[in-house]
Amino acid sequence: MLFNKYQGAGNDFIIIDNREDVFNTSDNSLIKRLCDRRFGIGADGLILICSSDVYDFEMKYFNSDGFEGSMCGNGGRCSAAFSIRNSIATEKLVFKAIDGIHKAESTDLIIDLSMNDVNETRIINGNYSINTGSPHYIVFSDDVNALDVNTDGKKIRWDENFKPGGTNVNFVEILSDHIYVRTFERGVEEETLSCGTGVTASAIASVLAGHFVTSPVTVVTKGGDLSVSFNISGTKVTDIILSGPATFVFEGEIEI
Repeated sequence: MLFNKYQGAGNDFIIIDNREDVFNTSDNSLIKRLCDRRFGIGADGLILICSSDVYDFEMKYFNSDGFEGSMCGNGGRCSAAFSIRNSIATEKLVFKAIDGIHKAESTDLIIDLSMNDVNETRIINGNYSINTGSPHYIVFSDDVNALDVNTDGKKIRWDENFKPGGTNVNFVEILSDHIYVRTFERGVEEETLSCGTGVTASAIASVLAGHFVTSPVTVVTKGGDLSVSFNISGTKVTDIILSGPATFVFEGEIEI
């Protein structure tokens, strides 16, 4: 099986061209093994680029636990970069994901990805809960690096407020001109270096909470910097764009 490895702000993915239906998506153990960092290729998730009669392609995303996940923002940006590099699409493209249709554009190695509107935000235990294609719970902290993200995130991830699927958990520190975000990601079940939907939710929550007047919001993660722009009107958030690098790492083949 031929594969590519991409990363977006340290959030890394195995990407396979599946337009000819060459991959068995029902084999969860295979997906989990491919994503294993010791016995496989190693990645936060696996992405299949599938054919579409209407759009440039369809993205199917699987978490490293082997099961299909909800929307992945950095995965979407890496899918766009892969498709451009392999002449599947041009530098302005449209693709389908599990949460609907997304537009992407490549400019000077930066991929801008449109995210779906947020129609509702909730306050749970004093913190924002926002679904940006994946559910995210945002906890503000004065010193994010002092936190044990895996331990603290795991406690919240399966909280009864987020049944049945649980939630991703973002720990956010407000700094002078940007926010710093660390994310415990469900499906990976540990901290990842970056999370696109989490960065998006954190940026929106930071403006809603009054820490910034308006977007764009610069977001620093362990894996790199991203930017999120959007408009807020009442309870609705529209015109959401997630921007940042999406980088080809290597390609190879693996016996499956």
